[in-house]
Amino acid sequence: MNVCLAWRRGVVAAFILFLASSGGARATDEELLDILLSNGSITQEQYDHLRYREPDPAPETEVADSRVDAADPVIREEIAQAVDEKLNKEFPVKASYGSKGFRLETRDGNWQTNLQWRAQLRVTRPYQGDPRSLTSFRDEDGTSFQARRLRMKIGGHGYRPWLKYYFEVDLMPLRDADDSSATASTRVIDWRADIAKYEAIGLRVGQWKIDYNRERVDSSGRQQFVERSIINRIFTIDRQMGVQLRGHLFEGTPADLRYYAGVFNGQGRGVTNDDDNMMYVGRLQWNFLGRDLALRQTDVERTEKPTGSLSVAASTTKGRCTRWSSSGCGNLDGFTSPAAASDGQFRIDQAQQGFAFKWRGFSAQQEFHWKRVEDRGPADSTNNLYGVYAQSGYFFNEIFDWFPEPLELAYRYAWLEEPNGTDRSFDNKRQEHSVAANWFIAGHNNKVTLDYSYLTLDDGFANDDTDGHRVRLQWDVSF
Repeated sequence: MNVCLAWRRGVVAAFILFLASSGGARATDEELLDILLSNGSITQEQYDHLRYREPDPAPETEVADSRVDAADPVIREEIAQAVDEKLNKEFPVKASYGSKGFRLETRDGNWQTNLQWRAQLRVTRPYQGDPRSLTSFRDEDGTSFQARRLRMKIGGHGYRPWLKYYFEVDLMPLRDADDSSATASTRVIDWRADIAKYEAIGLRVGQWKIDYNRERVDSSGRQQFVERSIINRIFTIDRQMGVQLRGHLFEGTPADLRYYAGVFNGQGRGVTNDDDNMMYVGRLQWNFLGRDLALRQTDVERTEKPTGSLSVAASTTKGRCTRWSSSGCGNLDGFTSPAAASDGQFRIDQAQQGFAFKWRGFSAQQEFHWKRVEDRGPADSTNNLYGVYAQSGYFFNEIFDWFPEPLELAYRYAWLEEPNGTDRSFDNKRQEHSVAANWFIAGHNNKVTLDYSYLTLDDGFANDDTDGHRVRLQWDVSF
């Protein structure tokens, strides 16, 4: 039963019983019906039907009362139904629950708010993140329980359905034992507003994960593995503040195309620009089968028709940052920190190519990345970074009836070449092989993921290599 409907029915019943028993004397049905008619809760026709309803025959041993008891269950139910019909037609707000959480919405459709809570609970051994040096690879002690993400999401639209808004609050960011407690303070990570009246062109302003590459823009709650690949830390441009034009062209045709073009501060989350340098980002996504592919991994929905996309994107900026994350502006290993860098010290140019495909329980996606870091400081150097990942998953229940329907198996490979953190004239090469098992209890909104990774490092400066193994178990739930 609709949440709002059940609430209203209960209120009506309680109101009737209250009137029937208050003041030491019971209200007659005429008094009760007069009240309901006067405030418009029932129509004149309903009033006449209930007012002049023939009473049940009284027992011979009792004196028949021409009035019907207002607490009579039959008349109570009829009054509740009449009031409910009235409220269903005229009550201005309706409540419901769906994939975006709890929803309040006006009946004219012009106002809507969705509220959703999310928790991502994880245990990992031995590495909390991706080891990047010989020392971190060889530090194989430690099992950690983590509340990796605790989030509150609020979104919807106001005034018109095409004036959209969204906020996301990180309630308890994860921190290491030697970090300041301020690192784990509650923070607003996303806030944005969209003018999206037309599919062909729209405007977005605010702070969000910029539409650059699928792996990063895919929500962490819509991932195929416990976490993103080893290349994400290096190549993501993450959350930025700015403005963007975006649109969907030639929808449903072989030329189906999405485009994104924006200008941003380039300083990361929550930081204003401190110079005239801006970040410029563009992305084109071709849905080559004429069907749009949503930004979420796995094919738990069992896409009926083959659906795929090819994408290219590029970004350029000058500033103090050499990398970005949910924490904001940061630096790659071996590069000057933002606090110590000068204005415009680094010029960062990036480009990526991506592919994604889904069909009947099968999913695959791949990205290739290039990044150039030009250091105009004392080092006066230019470094090129390269990375690629590819992953695929399948619900084998699609071909084997005995295989559990909620279970997906997946594999990912990633490779990365980056400057050595000790001496940038040498390169490090890292690889990742990961396998995962996902058990979908209620789609992506309630799932358990177990993955295993084999990680390798070839250290160019030390002329040494090493490897490591990691196991992670995670429960991701949204409601």
